[in-house]
Amino acid sequence: MISLIVFLFADARSQTIPNTLTNAEKVYGLSKFWQETNYNFVYLNRVNRQAWDSLYVVMINNVQQTKNDYEYYRELQRFCAFLKDGHTNVYFPQAVDSLIFRSMFGKYRLVLENIGGKPIIAYTNPANRDEVPVGSEIISVNNMPTQQYIDQYVKPYISSSTDYVLEDNCVASLLQGFKGQAFDIKIKLPAGGTKDLHLVHERTADITLYPAVPQQGLCELKWYPNNVAYLAVNTFGTDKVDTIFKSKLPELYKAKSLIIDLRNNGGGSTDIGAYILQYLTADSVLKGSKSTTRIHEAAFKAWGKGVHDTVNNGWAKKAYLDSRDARYEDLNSGYIYKPDMTKQKIIVPTVVLVSHGTASAAEDFLVLADKQKHIIKMGENSFGSTGQPLMFDMPGGGSARVCTKQDTYPDGREFVGYGIKPDIEVKKTVKDFIENKDPVLDRALSYLNKK
Repeated sequence: MISLIVFLFADARSQTIPNTLTNAEKVYGLSKFWQETNYNFVYLNRVNRQAWDSLYVVMINNVQQTKNDYEYYRELQRFCAFLKDGHTNVYFPQAVDSLIFRSMFGKYRLVLENIGGKPIIAYTNPANRDEVPVGSEIISVNNMPTQQYIDQYVKPYISSSTDYVLEDNCVASLLQGFKGQAFDIKIKLPAGGTKDLHLVHERTADITLYPAVPQQGLCELKWYPNNVAYLAVNTFGTDKVDTIFKSKLPELYKAKSLIIDLRNNGGGSTDIGAYILQYLTADSVLKGSKSTTRIHEAAFKAWGKGVHDTVNNGWAKKAYLDSRDARYEDLNSGYIYKPDMTKQKIIVPTVVLVSHGTASAAEDFLVLADKQKHIIKMGENSFGSTGQPLMFDMPGGGSARVCTKQDTYPDGREFVGYGIKPDIEVKKTVKDFIENKDPVLDRALSYLNKK
């Protein structure tokens, strides 16, 4: 039988949080994640194993002290964050996640973004645009400087391969909580001065945002002066993207130059991106990421415990590495895609827009396009994480994943943990948000018009 408890907040409001797990189930879930990481995590060689195992021992007690499923999964997320990988995560059960408020505070709706290293109110609801102006900076939360609050209550629970994405996610989830949870914040106004706000998580009746956020389709085409085609490809997660792209080809063939916007593309299938790229290149072969994974052979692991000399001895080397969870093999020397050379091509000056949200298979697209002289990248560093995650269920309806594949450029250059750098860096400023401008797109249009 599922039991429920009441989770009380400081302001005496309450929220019913599922409490479904026994202590045995909590320890089992923790141990399952620890086990899958030890056996499958491709970056285990970069982890301080002594610290990792010591943290596991501490967590055995911590998870048994949690009062509900939310607190339990938060502890698992804190454990996971130690690994610092964007493709290794722990996810709340739907019954818990559906209760979490992220931007609604009754009268107010506030969406935050990390702009220039500061937590900025990037969107609000139209009715409060004057009271809480876009561009306002949150300088304190619950009487603590914002950075101190983030360091103590937000950052320890977020797993990320790159520091800048970690900062983005910290800001985005800064005021996350349950119905009735209160936050006292101080904001610095764009025009000068400060304002105190008492926020309480309640459902907001008017969920529209200012500035307006356009609905994003899978693949959208727009035209700008001088026959500049703008194509936003917002996912590689469904074959429908290729179908939509193919339907737009008759128009795209008219383009004198092209913008491919991948800023909101969080990935999916590398093959989908490669299918699109084949129309944008004259090359007969596209070479993408080189992939590596860990391998295990139990007998070699047993034999390797006593092996110390591996010189000129392949058997001993395998045993030595297996016994230390450090044997790797190349899955391929580089992902190979062979474009259909009978297709009509679009070889025009092309700008690919990238951001911190350009992730996973979208980064694979950038690797595939790396040697195309008519294509440049513009914007900010990409997400900096890709690979093949192993998904598995966790107690109480949650789930987790562990990254099993390391990807690099074909020549071995690393981008996981660093991001793929744009050829021309353009960052959105607070002023751009206030004026509702897109400086990355504007710069791309200017660049192509000069071409």
